[in-house]
Amino acid sequence: MQSTRKATLIGLIAILLWSSIVGLIRGVSESLGATGGAAMIYSVASVLLLLTVGFVRMREFPRRYLVWGSILFVSYELCLSLSIGYANSGRQAIEVGMVNYLWPSFTMLCAIAFNKQKANFLIVPGFLIAILGICVVLGGEQGLDVAGMVANVKDNPLSYGLAFAGALIWAAYCTVTNRIAGGKNGVTLFFMLTALALWIKYFTGEHAPMAFSYHAVIYLALAASAMGFGYAAWNVGILHGNVTVLAGASYFIPVISAALAGLLLHTPLSLAFWKGASLVCAGSVLCWLATRAPRRKVAATPDHNPAHERVQKQ
Repeated sequence: MQSTRKATLIGLIAILLWSSIVGLIRGVSESLGATGGAAMIYSVASVLLLLTVGFVRMREFPRRYLVWGSILFVSYELCLSLSIGYANSGRQAIEVGMVNYLWPSFTMLCAIAFNKQKANFLIVPGFLIAILGICVVLGGEQGLDVAGMVANVKDNPLSYGLAFAGALIWAAYCTVTNRIAGGKNGVTLFFMLTALALWIKYFTGEHAPMAFSYHAVIYLALAASAMGFGYAAWNVGILHGNVTVLAGASYFIPVISAALAGLLLHTPLSLAFWKGASLVCAGSVLCWLATRAPRRKVAATPDHNPAHERVQKQ
């Protein structure tokens, strides 16, 4: 029981680490640029993953998983990091991050459409509430304001477009890898490929030179650690902790992420924003509940322990 609690705590730490990603990526990009900063983050994170998770033996991996997993994972990470880096301000970076958190709802829809996941009526209001939350967030100080939302998106369609595309791609990644991964986890390889893709983009395009400073190095170390150690900690939590607690806590990442990003970027967030973020969380939870099969009554025996259940993050 004590080891289960420790593993669950480690998994919760992973959620906190991931929640800090938006603010940390933005902090790095402000000094090193959107592409150069992201390339540095994924390069350092790859080293950390090599030391913690280890490298993959590709011969043991299904070929389809290596191909499709690589394409989808790298595409998502590029969309995530560049959408935040290309944002015009700290507030916009936080909004872009919130758009990215539509992926839980999209994942549930993909699971229903392609993996024949059973769901009840809650899936419809859950998805609509999540979309409504994003509209409130993008509406600015006025909350649900269509004109303000359109003007906001037009101010930087690239960032918002990348974030939305990233949410769709990650939903596809979760759906596809769930079927073809065979229980394998190629996150170390995928991070290395992401770093490679970003370096190619950096050296083949025109970018301002990276300005390293004490501030940039600190944020770089924190961002890489949050990504690398986040995945390592999540694996421990999922394999040995209370999966139910971790799954429930993960759906509150949008609110935690916005709070941490606001502190890191010194960006005050309005009440309307928090209402929208809460709606995104609520919608994701409803989508998750819609796919939960009714539990059967299980006799209380020493052998039955929900913490021994397994779920696949990657």
